[in-house]
Amino acid sequence: MSPVPRTYLAGRRRFKGLTQESAAEAVGVTATTWARWERGQQGIRAYYWPRIAEILGIQESDLARLLGLTAEAAPMRPTGIAAVVEEATRLWRSEMETNRRALLAALPFIPSALGEWLLSHTHDTPPATTAHQGPGPKVGLSDATRMREACEAFKKLDSQFGAGLVRPAVVEYLHSTVTPLLKGTYSADVGRELLSAAAETARLAGWTAFDLEQHGSAQQHYGQALSLAKASGDALTSVWVLRTMSLQAFHLGERRWAGRLTNAALDTARRAEASPRVMAMVLVQHARALALADEPDGDAPARHDRQVERLLNEAGQALAKGPHDRDPAWAAFYDSAQHAFGEGRVWSSLGHHRRALASADSAVSSLDGLFVRAVQLGRVDAANAHLAMGDLDQAVATARATVPAAKTLASSRTAQLIRRFANRLEPYGTSPHVREFRDHLKAALPV
Repeated sequence: MSPVPRTYLAGRRRFKGLTQESAAEAVGVTATTWARWERGQQGIRAYYWPRIAEILGIQESDLARLLGLTAEAAPMRPTGIAAVVEEATRLWRSEMETNRRALLAALPFIPSALGEWLLSHTHDTPPATTAHQGPGPKVGLSDATRMREACEAFKKLDSQFGAGLVRPAVVEYLHSTVTPLLKGTYSADVGRELLSAAAETARLAGWTAFDLEQHGSAQQHYGQALSLAKASGDALTSVWVLRTMSLQAFHLGERRWAGRLTNAALDTARRAEASPRVMAMVLVQHARALALADEPDGDAPARHDRQVERLLNEAGQALAKGPHDRDPAWAAFYDSAQHAFGEGRVWSSLGHHRRALASADSAVSSLDGLFVRAVQLGRVDAANAHLAMGDLDQAVATARATVPAAKTLASSRTAQLIRRFANRLEPYGTSPHVREFRDHLKAALPV
């Protein structure tokens, strides 16, 4: 059946002086979703009705009657295995075409799109089966195992050299190796492992885009990773994806979305009865979101020091329990150094800069030589703590130590965070040390 345009929806929007973009932003969806609603190409969840009626200035009952709506439960994201696979592989195919790859890299981060992914993650029904009968090869558990091993190898290269080196290989692998496997024939047991492994690799594609400051592209890959994890029934990988999405939101200053993502990660982890190590990881992120939480009636950070300290204590006690037989393989990355990084950023958010410095120094000293990017990020955290405590010379010296490695790293994010530190030196622009550092930085890491 052909789509039937919802002419009243479009007409009423125009009557209220709204563009598709402004209407979508007010409701909390993307402009693409709103356009699909108007064209009759997509169901409108009952969840959105009250807000649509409000911005159009009509009663909710009138909206349903005028549009001929019932409580449509059409999912925002596809739910059948074939549809989930097709949506993900379409994105990966786009990465292989020069023009479309450039378009993806230039996409902006769209906060409202996070609402659609979260709603789908929380409320949509997963596929009835993870079995698939397709034109591709017959797939076994060994294929999923090899996919995870490849993903681990990519992650090690990313940590040591930055995303610019590894990202082309990751997206090529998704397109040339993962796509045929997902479109193959496999049993339900194999399908669960295969979709879960694909979710991990898609998350890595998003992570590498994030490290290159390609935030719209990162968001697209994260969304597909979340969809694949849900389809696989792997709640713990969903936790990991949500936690990674929250890191992007923190980086971009999207405090409220960071809070929503960390809440979703924590709720999912609790429902899945996650291991202590996984709980430690999400509790620290939840503490960071709470430390940055807005007051209900304003934009100033609320003071949640005691609650945040309780969360950090709980997280530390969980991590101290050590390895657990329920730890997913990917959780091995979360060790005492990663935990210290997270704690330091929480203390910094609360203004406890001495504790933030101690955490950053502990993290840097605990990392081995393969974690080149993490060491530089930790040093930037330490430099910011020194600056906040008024130790300008030490702050500049610490930041300067990051420049040689950052120059060789293929990590736009690392360079951007060093530049952010340099911008904080503006009040001290007359200092010879500051002038020399900023000139050195401009020469070594030109924009």
